[in-house]
Amino acid sequence: MDFPQYRKLSNEKVFYKIIDDRHFDEVQIVGSKAFYFSHKAEQYPEILRIQDMLSQAEHFLISDADEYEQLLDRYSLR
Repeated sequence: MDFPQYRKLSNEKVFYKIIDDRHFDEVQIVGSKAFYFSHKAEQYPEILRIQDMLSQAEHFLISDADEYEQLLDRYSLR
């Protein structure tokens, strides 16, 4: 699998940039604001979450770099 991969939740309020099998960035939209988080998966549940995102389990949908980058610009998260 090539990285980065992009995913979002089905409610389109949380977007992910999966950098590799142990690192991902997250943008959460809450009301009119957005928050940026960078995660390093060190514990098993965190590693499983990345695997779920990559396999599009449950509520994870495919996104793309353009959609993710537009969010960073729109909410001035750079």
